[in-house]
Amino acid sequence: MGGVGEERRSLPPTLVLDALPQHLVNGLVLGGTYALLGIGLTLIFGLMNLVNFAHGEFYTLGAYATFATLALGGLNFFTAIAAAIVVGAGVGALCERVLLRPLRGESIDTTMLVMIGLWIAMQNGELLVWGGVAKSIPHPFPTAPLTLGPVGIAPLRVFVVVTALVLIAASWLLIQRTRLGSAILAISQDPQAAQYMGIPSDRIFSVVMAISAALAAAAGVLAGPFLTVQPTMWLLPIVKAFAIVVVGGLGSIPGSILAALMLGYAETIVGYMVSTSWTEIVSVLATLLMLVFRPAGIFGRRAAF
Repeated sequence: MGGVGEERRSLPPTLVLDALPQHLVNGLVLGGTYALLGIGLTLIFGLMNLVNFAHGEFYTLGAYATFATLALGGLNFFTAIAAAIVVGAGVGALCERVLLRPLRGESIDTTMLVMIGLWIAMQNGELLVWGGVAKSIPHPFPTAPLTLGPVGIAPLRVFVVVTALVLIAASWLLIQRTRLGSAILAISQDPQAAQYMGIPSDRIFSVVMAISAALAAAAGVLAGPFLTVQPTMWLLPIVKAFAIVVVGGLGSIPGSILAALMLGYAETIVGYMVSTSWTEIVSVLATLLMLVFRPAGIFGRRAAF
């Protein structure tokens, strides 16, 4: 999504400074999509203490659902996006009800194996339905950039940033300002006490799984027009999502948002100043450094959202 060349030649300092605002905007685009993935993983881990290895497949599902509703359903771009997010939420809730709920109380290893199986099944299902041919998602936005001072940004990127910010803000408000959010927090802190207070834990688990899957699908929807849609498109984004959760702090939504923005900006600047070949190393290096020097993440503890 960075849109820069594979190799960087030596650039005059004035040219570097002039182009820096543009790449900072691009970093916000990356950070927004990474944050959606990271928040979804954080919700699942914070509530269910589950590392969801199938999370990347919901990212891919969002992109494929958008393509399907555009190419086959004849919907417009914005309706297709909404439909893809709803599909992601529905599949997530179904997976929780069918696969995870019967295993409640089983060991973490068992649930992790189930999620790995779900990941393999979803990827092979995508290969069976769509084949290995990459798809592209058309969009209605003009290619001419919007200019604001030294910054020129494509309208599609503006849409991605605004949509990501709205979804991130909505997720935060849902957790912190609603009765559903209070129930989620209660279960994450003490599941047995929450159940004694009459909170329907099974229903909450399904809702959180749906929200997590919907956020991952939204990230895939927003990234789809920049990338080719294929069954393995989840690989690099999910590595970065796990890095975000580790760097931000396990179970911390603010930490995930901050880590996502840091990663997005770091990748953009490294890609511009050095080479895009080095950008994929940034998330791995950040994770290793955090595990060595601050294993609990930026917030220094296992937070409850």
